[in-house]
Amino acid sequence: MQYLIQLLISGLAIGAIYGLIAMGFAVIYKSTGLVNFAQGEMTMITAYIAWTISTTVSGNVFVVALGAILAAILLGLIIERFVMRPMLGEPVFATVMVTIGLAVILRSAINFIWDAYPHGLDIGMGHGIVHLGGIGVRTGQLAVIATLLLLLAAIWAFFRYSKVGVAMRAVAADDRTALLMGISATRVHALAWAASSVIAGIGGVFFALSYDLSPAMFQLGLKAFPATILGGLDAVLGSGLGGLLIGITENLAGGYVGSGMKEVAGFAMIIVVLMVRPFGIFGERDIERV
Repeated sequence: MQYLIQLLISGLAIGAIYGLIAMGFAVIYKSTGLVNFAQGEMTMITAYIAWTISTTVSGNVFVVALGAILAAILLGLIIERFVMRPMLGEPVFATVMVTIGLAVILRSAINFIWDAYPHGLDIGMGHGIVHLGGIGVRTGQLAVIATLLLLLAAIWAFFRYSKVGVAMRAVAADDRTALLMGISATRVHALAWAASSVIAGIGGVFFALSYDLSPAMFQLGLKAFPATILGGLDAVLGSGLGGLLIGITENLAGGYVGSGMKEVAGFAMIIVVLMVRPFGIFGERDIERV
């Protein structure tokens, strides 16, 4: 029983990281109708910037957090302005191919700017052990789960009650009609890319804090994408919860079936779910139009 609980807790922790990155996918899709295949690489870049700040400027957690968030915002805005904005009005396939090309460029930038060796992110916290019912849990695991839950609540309130959130949903539904109503699609897209970069970047920093930092971190995007599909590409909250489900499923499969099954459990899960609900558990039916 103790082994099961340990698998569930660690599954929730890694699932929360998947959920944060999956929410980044969903924020961009919900606001622009675009799937960003460079999400994992943007996550990795933010984590590397956080590590650089911690080793060259200050290891203070607040300095690292603030620097990483500002860097993520800047990264999202630069990509939207100089890469994605010129693609407005172009076919979806062409735009998706641009994000794939962007992913390759960002991945190569890691070796060019930093190096190909693994590094540990140390900000003076996250490595402590808390005992819950006789089970040791790292504080970093508890922090990432709490962060996901807080962001889920904040984003739900943002899209439901704020004027900006409603504007983002309107642009995703019909950008031409939204423009006639005085809503700036370019500003909405810029905000979506910045928000997506920050949310996914937070997940990347937590991963680097709990595990390590390496050029292989881009694979987090591949791990998180099933969570987005499972929850629904247009469902930001569903994507976050989908991450938790994927994390738990992977851990249970790896713990009870075999380590090889851990890598494919998430993809097997979405195949089964999509056979029943092609638009995801929490997605809307019009997701089928893409």
